[in-house]
Amino acid sequence: MNASRLRMPIDIAMTILSIILMGGAYLFPADVVHEILGVSLFVLWAVHIALNRRWFGAIFRGNYNARRALQTVINCGILVCVVFLMVSGIILSNHIFTFLGIESGLGFARVAHLLASHWYFVFMSLHIGLHGEMIAGRVDVPQKGPAVILVRAIFILISLYGIYAFVARGIWRYLILRQQFFFFDLERGYVLFALDYISIIVLFATVIHYLNKLLQKCRKT
Repeated sequence: MNASRLRMPIDIAMTILSIILMGGAYLFPADVVHEILGVSLFVLWAVHIALNRRWFGAIFRGNYNARRALQTVINCGILVCVVFLMVSGIILSNHIFTFLGIESGLGFARVAHLLASHWYFVFMSLHIGLHGEMIAGRVDVPQKGPAVILVRAIFILISLYGIYAFVARGIWRYLILRQQFFFFDLERGYVLFALDYISIIVLFATVIHYLNKLLQKCRKT
């Protein structure tokens, strides 16, 4: 299997893992599962970076336009968040990394993990949106005719709900550290939690997708 065929299943797996991990340890009876999934996501990111090493190798070469600058900020933002997540996760580990004997920095690690996880979620959603056209092509999303209107209407409706979910779940509070402890609303349940976070992904992905199209049009003119 060549690299191009590996990218899609890896990206899907990373997105699913990210949504699951956003639920913290509340989704599992044992927090060791959260640690295992976190390490799995980090491994997938290492593979993802390896598959896209040419892009990272060219980051300091060539000219930058608005679209490339936007893509670079988003991708580098993800990398920074991934590093902070892994470092803070190692410090907070109660199972996998206990052999390291790290006993200090727990307060910093909790705050860093909460902050980095939510910014990672936002950057990941934006990253998906930047590749919206490529994803649409691979999953055979209609590009012409009445079906396009229907698809766009569905994404707009999901995005509108995503705005509600973004506020209701208090994502903005975590992003600016107005709330320093993760809260999981058990009354809303796990299914609704996943649907809320998927709608937030669609929201940010849709916004950045159309911003990207606008930048492409401005570049042509």
